[in-house]
Amino acid sequence: MFVPVVDKNQNPLMPTTPARAAKWIKSGKATSFWKNGIFCVRLNVEPSKRWIQDIAIGVDPGSKKEGFTVKSASHTYLNIQADAHTHTQKKIKNRRELRRGRRSRKCPNRKNRTNRLANRKCIPPSTRARWHWKVRILDWLSKMYPITHICVEDIKARTWKGAKKWNQSFSPLEVGKQWFYSEIRKRWKLSTLQGHETKGIRDRLELRKSSQKVSETFDAHCVDSWCLAYHTIGGNSIIDNTDIFCISPINIQRRCLHRQLPQKGNKRPRYGGTMCLGVVKNTIVKSAKHGLAVICGHNNGYLNLQSIEGGRRISRSTKLSDCKILTKLNFRYKSISKQRKVKQE
Repeated sequence: MFVPVVDKNQNPLMPTTPARAAKWIKSGKATSFWKNGIFCVRLNVEPSKRWIQDIAIGVDPGSKKEGFTVKSASHTYLNIQADAHTHTQKKIKNRRELRRGRRSRKCPNRKNRTNRLANRKCIPPSTRARWHWKVRILDWLSKMYPITHICVEDIKARTWKGAKKWNQSFSPLEVGKQWFYSEIRKRWKLSTLQGHETKGIRDRLELRKSSQKVSETFDAHCVDSWCLAYHTIGGNSIIDNTDIFCISPINIQRRCLHRQLPQKGNKRPRYGGTMCLGVVKNTIVKSAKHGLAVICGHNNGYLNLQSIEGGRRISRSTKLSDCKILTKLNFRYKSISKQRKVKQE
């Protein structure tokens, strides 16, 4: 496991070993900090060298789980298994139904108007959320590692039998994929591989892929992302790091006009929101009693806290004055260490 390193201006440098990072921190040459669950160090002095190797990220898209691997020719720095962003479509559908229901009731509302997004170049909200989630992960990794190449397993839309080739351009999968590729080309060098080509690399290296796609193991998705990075950057064919870092997007309940169903007394109180007593929801705080926790809500002037990794509710009656505000949590995470190596015979 290597520790990401940045300079005074937050520019990423080549990662270092934990022993050297501890030596820097002890001597005052560096300061430690956490970046969304990843332990990093920031140099307080000018680095002796700024020699940067090529580092590639392999991206294995999926419908439920996705794999990301940060790798150079010498080492595998990080393996990430991310949950896909899948809840936006349902939210958009519920919002549309509630909006149409309000128009039929005898209450003040504006008249229906034409679609302001008609004849404009845009992608559906659910498609944008799914593919923008991948861009957010790549941007987060580029702040810790000097990324130079991105290799993505190219996926294709399935059309019904007898459909013409131009029909694929209307698929949300194709639209989102092309938008994702255009965003990558603005920042890094992009290369793509087909699914059968990834399988060929995996078979040549005698690597096994698990059939359980939702399992939190290296063999589920990260083995393909590692093969993609290996194809791009080369290096040793022995996997020296099979630990995975699992992340999932936070399903934020935006503020609604009111609850969908009336409460006691035929009232519809307001629901959702991203603020809790003046603090942004999902902010990491340090409580005197519970330690590090995440703000997940508030009730009667008290904060509701939950754990960072598991998301388990810790407290419902914590005062804001008893907490030290640290930083905002961008996604939920947990680290899974297997303590093993995959070797070739």
